[in-house]
Amino acid sequence: MAEITERYRDLFIQAKQMLKNAYAPYSGFPVGAALLVKGEDKVFTGVNVENASYGAAICAERTACTAAVAAGYREFEAVAVVSGRGAVPMCGICRQFLSEFSPEMDVITGEDEDHLEVRKLCELLPESFKL
Repeated sequence: MAEITERYRDLFIQAKQMLKNAYAPYSGFPVGAALLVKGEDKVFTGVNVENASYGAAICAERTACTAAVAAGYREFEAVAVVSGRGAVPMCGICRQFLSEFSPEMDVITGEDEDHLEVRKLCELLPESFKL
């Protein structure tokens, strides 16, 4: 397990602050994410955005990542994921999506900023799909 640094606690807090912006009227399961660019102090945040056509929903991790990619970033150090119901693992789609860019990134989850768990994305998705 990776080291829990003050920077990772701050990243978790940033993700937690995003919960209020999540759009989850169908599941009632708001999620916030904060994605740290590798080698920089730049963070992109995201929230889950649901839709009546449920397949059109997008997860918080992917909204943060698409904003980062749109801004020209492709390598990430860590992502913090927070739900309105405590610790939440990333779904399989988000694991695959983020592994496209940084399979060695740290994934931070937890009940709160004092009870965090940090694992490598490649541990959570050991055989990601590649072309």
